Amino acid sequence: MAVSGAAIVLLSPILATVAIVIKLCDGGPIFFMHQRIGFGGQPFTCLKFRTMSVDAEARLREYLLANPLTAEEWNASQKLKKDPRLTAIGGSLRRSSIDELPQLFNVLRGDMSLVGPRPVVADEMARYGRDVSYYLSARPGLTGAWQVSGRNDVSYAERVRLDVEYCETWSPMKDVLIMLRTIPALFSGRGSY
Repeated sequence: MAVSGAAIVLLSPILATVAIVIKLCDGGPIFFMHQRIGFGGQPFTCLKFRTMSVDAEARLREYLLANPLTAEEWNASQKLKKDPRLTAIGGSLRRSSIDELPQLFNVLRGDMSLVGPRPVVADEMARYGRDVSYYLSARPGLTGAWQVSGRNDVSYAERVRLDVEYCETWSPMKDVLIMLRTIPALFSGRGSY
């Protein structure tokens, strides 16, 4: 909580600038707030800078209906390499992971940790199968093993394996190493879409 509070203060010029740019782009909301599942199965509102158009759900439905191969990609990973919902600035925010900086407020509130499994929506819990107890035993993280191991280049099954391994072998030193690996992973842009 202390680290996230200090980071919010230090990054406040960036946070304010991004907020202004998002608002100027299309006048829509600055933040995207979405229910995620946290520690012990408790739902929480996860904060992100909005990277998608205000009619994102309708655009996604239309796009997936018109592109069956893309629908398969979506069903496999819940991600799209070429996402039609992104705003003009959305792609840049995602590639740099700046869109996730508001999650520092989630860390400050105790919903999340700096390091942990990637926060998931309720529909994704089934993908963890019998390993869901590992996910539920830790607070979701702003960064984690998935983020420093290739992000979207990693299959969902591999992501679950990384979360299980993280939970089974957790240590403060491991968290420090993941945080140190996060910065080069962000600059490499690998798996960011």
